[in-house]
Amino acid sequence: MSVQTQPKVLPTTYSQDDAFEASVKYFNGDDLAARVWINKYALKDSEGNLYELTPNDMHRRIAKEIARIESRYPNPLSEETIFDLIKDFKYIVPQGSPMAGIGNPYQIASLSNCFVIGNEGNSDSYGGIMKIDQEQVQLMKRRGGVGHDLSHIRPKGSPVKNSALTSTGIVPFMERYSNSTREVAQDGRRGALMLSVSINHPDSEDFIDAKLEQGKVTGANVSVRIDDEFMKAVKANSTYTQKYPIFSSNPKFSKTIEANKLWKKIVHNAWKSAEPGILFWDTIIKESVPDCYADLGYKTVSTNPCGEIPLCPYDSCRLLAMNLFSYVENPFTDKATFNFDLFKKHIHVAQRIMDDIIDLELEKIDAIIAKIDADPELDEVKATERNLWLNIKTKANEGRRTGIGITAEGDMLAALGIKYGSKKGNAFSVEVHKTLGIEAYRASVYTAKDRGAFAIFDAEREKNNPFIQRLKEADDKLYYEMLEHGRRNIALLTIAPTGTTSLMTQTSSGIEPVFMPVYKRRRKVNPNDKNVRVDFVDEVGDSWEEYVVFHHRFKQWMEVNGIATDKNYTQEELDKIVKKSPYYKATSNDVDWMSKVSMQGAVQKWVDHSISVTINLPNDATEELVGKLYLEAWEAGCKGVTVYRDGSRSGVLISNEEKKEDEQQETLTAFPTKRPQVLEADVVRFQNNKEKWIAFIGLIDGKPYEVFTGLADDEDGILIPRWANNGLIIKNRNEDGTSRYDFQYQNKRGYKTTIEGLSHKFNPEYWNYAKLISSTLRHGMPIDKIVDLINSLQLDSESINTWKNGVVRALKRYVEDGTQAKGQTCTNCSSGNLIYQEGCLTCKDCGSSKCG
Repeated sequence: MSVQTQPKVLPTTYSQDDAFEASVKYFNGDDLAARVWINKYALKDSEGNLYELTPNDMHRRIAKEIARIESRYPNPLSEETIFDLIKDFKYIVPQGSPMAGIGNPYQIASLSNCFVIGNEGNSDSYGGIMKIDQEQVQLMKRRGGVGHDLSHIRPKGSPVKNSALTSTGIVPFMERYSNSTREVAQDGRRGALMLSVSINHPDSEDFIDAKLEQGKVTGANVSVRIDDEFMKAVKANSTYTQKYPIFSSNPKFSKTIEANKLWKKIVHNAWKSAEPGILFWDTIIKESVPDCYADLGYKTVSTNPCGEIPLCPYDSCRLLAMNLFSYVENPFTDKATFNFDLFKKHIHVAQRIMDDIIDLELEKIDAIIAKIDADPELDEVKATERNLWLNIKTKANEGRRTGIGITAEGDMLAALGIKYGSKKGNAFSVEVHKTLGIEAYRASVYTAKDRGAFAIFDAEREKNNPFIQRLKEADDKLYYEMLEHGRRNIALLTIAPTGTTSLMTQTSSGIEPVFMPVYKRRRKVNPNDKNVRVDFVDEVGDSWEEYVVFHHRFKQWMEVNGIATDKNYTQEELDKIVKKSPYYKATSNDVDWMSKVSMQGAVQKWVDHSISVTINLPNDATEELVGKLYLEAWEAGCKGVTVYRDGSRSGVLISNEEKKEDEQQETLTAFPTKRPQVLEADVVRFQNNKEKWIAFIGLIDGKPYEVFTGLADDEDGILIPRWANNGLIIKNRNEDGTSRYDFQYQNKRGYKTTIEGLSHKFNPEYWNYAKLISSTLRHGMPIDKIVDLINSLQLDSESINTWKNGVVRALKRYVEDGTQAKGQTCTNCSSGNLIYQEGCLTCKDCGSSKCG
């Protein structure tokens, strides 16, 4: 007798169009929020199949998993309780990696947003340096941002016992780590890296200058760890002694410098290019609760890429944000109040959820280690990666660090009728963050009652820590409960840049003020359609209609005050409306800079990690002002500070402004005059409309030298495996003596596969234009100028225009970040203030980004 087996029920899948339509409806017509959610956070497999239709499917997935962990402990939260708090991004918002990874069976990735790595004993051997390089790449492929410090590397010119005889110093290794970052893809985005160095290191000046040279260290953020002694020397206009090893009482090398000379260089470079950032290292270490356990492996050495989480080697952190706007009752009315009772209640739940996410992370790490063990490589090949994750697992399990923070600070204040940056605004923000800090610690103590304290908790070690002392002064009952029961988590709080999260909460980002309350956007239209208004015709003849876009909460203020939101206002009318609103003179470009610095310092007192915040300055801001802001930040107790002067990252940065003309000419003609027979090549895949296209980019020193592109999937096109992302382009000759270009890649068994004749696989018309574009590349024309050239081509054939768009998309990824896009306007707000960021055109006025 045969046994009937039930057919396996396959999960429901959705098309991109279905998910987009449903998500736009979910976000009340906000297509940008819908697209961000689909691209970054919706559950999908490696084939691109979507398993979630709207964000509430994601919230249900997350709630189920957190409830599963809760069931292990006393007094568990139900799935419905969790779902009700996270749905619609209203109250509690897991960020980034937790949102994408919790309950995701299709991707073996970490739930941690950020990591710091380092070497035991600060080894600066080549083996140690290469180990860090490999660890960085292994973390980035699992979706994490990484930071590490370079202060252990011996300075330039130091004796070494190898063929070089002397050390090359820090800068070449900055380049190595930066290049590794650029090589790692993370679901359509690049990895994120923070490199830091102590100001006490003799090579710190070279570190500070490294990014000013064109094309250098483009894959990393850089920050200088500045100690109090250096800052005092700056104020006193005195000297400062640099050492290697840093701060050694018996250094191998030391030199005395004028502190103000180096300080002015830091200020100048930050004014010019927004980097380096500054980390006030003595403040960070003194305030750090985990550093009470420094001898047990918790000595802070660097930060994550955005600077809000200082970490010890192999520790990591997961992030969650509280949506502050949702705690304002009767927003934008004279009855508006902040519901502190509800806020406190939700903080306790949020901290429990954060602790649950650590258990989920430990499961993810076990899966990563199992994947490593199952891989066919030799054990010695896998050893570094395996040990890395074992170290991370130890830290996550032992310290159970969390990163609870906020978003919508700017909208919260506006909804209460309080001006961001005012004394009243700063005082209220401090009260909110003090409440968050105290209640998160209380929640961690209560959780320790049920689940146990973190493994190495020792109240005696922490008793003199300034942050713990402030908690004791504010709430001695909490302090004595912590002495009795311990605390579940070694450190708890941060303020991260919420970026894409704020697009989905439809609020201002993080602790920052609102960027712009209103701007104009353009919609492409058919000028022959009836009842269509044409406001603008671009350089290629496309017609556009302009319409007003309101920041979501500004629109809510308008509705509350009976102001029509569906009218096409003139700019003068918009200015009058904004002037009446609580957002007037309270945007990022309006806020008083000194006030913002003092606010950051006051809020920092209640954040045990750090704060990611940028001080936006107008283009005409002076270097003197930047220096004053940095000094004020140090004196106010900030742990770090970054300034951005409008336009400071536009164009190409050259290390020596007085470069001679012949040197500049040499830069433009750096490529060889004769095409090498073999070129390294990248493979770029993309879609033009609904067609699959492929491009092969020949490279010299990582820079585009030639391009071939066309259809990837028709009878005359090219099909290669999706995992083949690079290879070689080889110039060969046909039997008749004509030249051809072949593409060669290595298959998974290690055998080489060759596709002959790229030049003949595509439409001959494409090939003719490809020769033109390749010629401009070979003569050193800047990529952004080539992109402009291609965009300006007036082509009759629809297929050639499609080809043109494909070449532009393929080349844009090689445009240097920060390069100004001249002659183009933002389709969101019509601004001409566009720069390239990771191959995408980003508007510096409204923040919108468009790739392709």
